[in-house]
Amino acid sequence: MTQLEKLTLFYDGACPLCQAEILFLSGRNQASLLEFIDINSEQFDPQKVGVSCEAAMAAMYGQFASGKLIQGVSVFLEAYRRADLPRLAWIFSRKPLQPFLKLGYLFFTKNRHAISGLLGPTALRLVKSKSASQ
Repeated sequence: MTQLEKLTLFYDGACPLCQAEILFLSGRNQASLLEFIDINSEQFDPQKVGVSCEAAMAAMYGQFASGKLIQGVSVFLEAYRRADLPRLAWIFSRKPLQPFLKLGYLFFTKNRHAISGLLGPTALRLVKSKSASQ
């Protein structure tokens, strides 16, 4: 396996669906290749990261240990690689699927609060119950 660089994910801790995804990834982070920073916390420093809070609210950002920033669908690909989720990483890496993934992601970002309000609490409960049973 190729050596993967550590990746920090910047997420909205006030979003239940975002919380569920981060909790899920945290449980799969056995290699400690992922770090998580809530953009609503004091840990998030827009100056240091190079991304404003507004931009981070509008799109998912990740930053490699080298400092390189990534955004959008590519963040999920890299996160799933590091969380040892090869099937999800494979799906997110397929070139023919990129337009659909990007379109779906764009729809999600524009409607994140409504979608999270509908699906987030259930997703969060499922992930919490799954992690509690392990």
